[in-house]
Amino acid sequence: MNASHPIDQFKKFKYEITRFMMIYKFALDQMETKIEVLKEEFQSLHDYSPIEHTKSRLKSPESIMNKMFRKNHELTFESIKKNIKDIAGVRITCSFISDIYRIKDMLCNQSDLRVLEVKDYIQNPKPNGYQSLHLLVEVPVYMSNGEERACVEIQIRTIAMDFWASLEHKIFYKYNKDVPERLTKELKSAADSANALDQQMERLHREIQEIKDAENERDEEELRRIIINNQQFTLPSNLLKLLGDGEQ
Repeated sequence: MNASHPIDQFKKFKYEITRFMMIYKFALDQMETKIEVLKEEFQSLHDYSPIEHTKSRLKSPESIMNKMFRKNHELTFESIKKNIKDIAGVRITCSFISDIYRIKDMLCNQSDLRVLEVKDYIQNPKPNGYQSLHLLVEVPVYMSNGEERACVEIQIRTIAMDFWASLEHKIFYKYNKDVPERLTKELKSAADSANALDQQMERLHREIQEIKDAENERDEEELRRIIINNQQFTLPSNLLKLLGDGEQ
């Protein structure tokens, strides 16, 4: 009986950690589905999507344990849930800065998500030049024995921001976080250049949208006109209204 006791303990622990990780995995699945729905809706209705691509990741049990040890926290499931908020993470990449805030608003307006924290590193970049918008949301997960809630960290950034962050991470990993001052200054300069590019692309995007809106207005005016025997007539507004009512 005593010999089987450690095995029973191991089975119990395996069950608990598997269930714990599955909760975060399911929360991540839900967020990916929500993002895909928004992407497909915009692409279908507006012929444009603010979401370029997404990437998700789930921390490994080993990574979670190491982080708990580094922070000197008690190694229990309750303590992990309380102290580590980035077990599940999603990164959303956009073309334009305005898209970042559009996506953020759409996600924050979803009633089943509880927004716990918003960190805007675009309006307030980190000293090293890092820019991104971070959301921490709590997602409901319905398991067989009831509802659980899991935190998901969402990072929303432009392609330029993502490229810079990826490069910065590789450099720090190569130098084991002891980066020469010259490279640190170069990285900050590169971050400023990436931001200038984002601002320029945002202006171009806005101007192109204004041109498209003006063309749509001209198309609408053209639809209101008919030409008979070289004579031009404008369709009465009341008639258009009646036709519109009849289509409903």
